[in-house]
Amino acid sequence: MSHQAYKNTQRVTEDPRATEYRLFGQVTGALIDVQKNGTTGGPLAEALDWNGRLWRTLAADCMDDRNQLPPEVRAKIVSLSLWVTKYSKSVTREGASVEPLIEINRTIMQGLQGAA
Repeated sequence: MSHQAYKNTQRVTEDPRATEYRLFGQVTGALIDVQKNGTTGGPLAEALDWNGRLWRTLAADCMDDRNQLPPEVRAKIVSLSLWVTKYSKSVTREGASVEPLIEINRTIMQGLQGAA
């Protein structure tokens, strides 16, 4: 079976929470790699951008009236997304640690894992 066929099957059969968990795992792994290796410049910016895109996508989904999460949960996710964006700028401009971003993602992963 080709790699693409596997990915297509995975997309069809995977629970949405499992997909979110897997994506958070990949993004968080990229953040951990840049932290562990002391990476700066382009690779750091790419990991931060990927993380930011994930959070912006979640926020956009939470702002959609069709989203079935409770309004208070949706508001908290949007708030976290805004914080992630702001904090990521501190990482690139001031050399702040990526650890808080990793911890937020891990906390979300724990929630997704517990809900699955």
